[in-house]
Amino acid sequence: MTKYLKAQNPLLLRLHRLMDAFAKSDDERDFYLDKVEGFILFADLDKSEEDYQALINELSTYSDRYCLIPKLSFYEVKKIMEGFVNEKVYDIDTKEKLLEVIQSKDAREQFLEFIYDNEAELEKWQQYYQERSRVRIIEWLRLNAFQFVFEEDLELSSNILEALKTNLFEEKVPKDLQQARQVLFTKSKTYYSNEALNPRPKRGRPPKQVAKVEIETPMACDIFTQVPASVRRFLYLPLIQSGTEITFSEKFDTEAAFLDYMRGGSRSETQNQLAALSEKFASLKQLSSKLGLPDTMQLPSFDEPDEDEEDVFAAAQQKKSRKPKKVINVEPIAPRKKTPRKKP
Repeated sequence: MTKYLKAQNPLLLRLHRLMDAFAKSDDERDFYLDKVEGFILFADLDKSEEDYQALINELSTYSDRYCLIPKLSFYEVKKIMEGFVNEKVYDIDTKEKLLEVIQSKDAREQFLEFIYDNEAELEKWQQYYQERSRVRIIEWLRLNAFQFVFEEDLELSSNILEALKTNLFEEKVPKDLQQARQVLFTKSKTYYSNEALNPRPKRGRPPKQVAKVEIETPMACDIFTQVPASVRRFLYLPLIQSGTEITFSEKFDTEAAFLDYMRGGSRSETQNQLAALSEKFASLKQLSSKLGLPDTMQLPSFDEPDEDEEDVFAAAQQKKSRKPKKVINVEPIAPRKKTPRKKP
């Protein structure tokens, strides 16, 4: 077993970045988490064959260093959606509709489309999905004996976090970093508690709904000093500010791409398909005229009315015009005789 440098404090991991890797990991995309320093590798097939082979050699040679991020199975996907419907959806009609969607084809995409069209359920879904993803990630990290802390859970300044990353393998550090390390060790123990996998629901009356004010907190830079040269091209470093940016979709990598599809991407795609079919039809029509095909083999035109239809319509009009009108004999009414009034 190869000996690696030992970190002097728990690894600083990005929860949102891990959530994104967990969501995108499938049969065609592999992600790996480094045990030594905590960086993520994405086995991008679009890289050159030479670079990709170097990555494979690194992963096979030092297999004890890299952990393959698990892929979301069909059973787990269905369980997440059903859990949300049963635990968070209270309207009976909405619940029945979502349960029908879950049993249909392309359930994930149809489920998301329905949720994003229903504002009352969207916020609940985003919170539920983030909580479930967090528990799943913590469970996997515990299973692989990681000592870690999520950066998003810390209240340390970006300068302190960057200093901790730079001096990750240094035993002697200044006093302020020693205190920060103690904070990390204390925080890391909470992820191995029972509450980390079974968060207690908040009791009491729910708070009043207030308009959210999004404040962008400065994030610490990514600092890694032990990345092998052969895998640097495969570092996975997306900048994700919020968990809502991560999509549950299997077709769209970002929420922005999914929202663009919802706003009319499907309509424009349909229009493009219709335009392509129109071009093919026009070319076939032109080809048939060049070949001199008889009229019975000519393709029908939808722009001009068919001759048979015109003949039938004209005959109907002519028949209608020849139809005799009915004559109704009205006998004249005799005038009413006036009777003289009797004088009193």
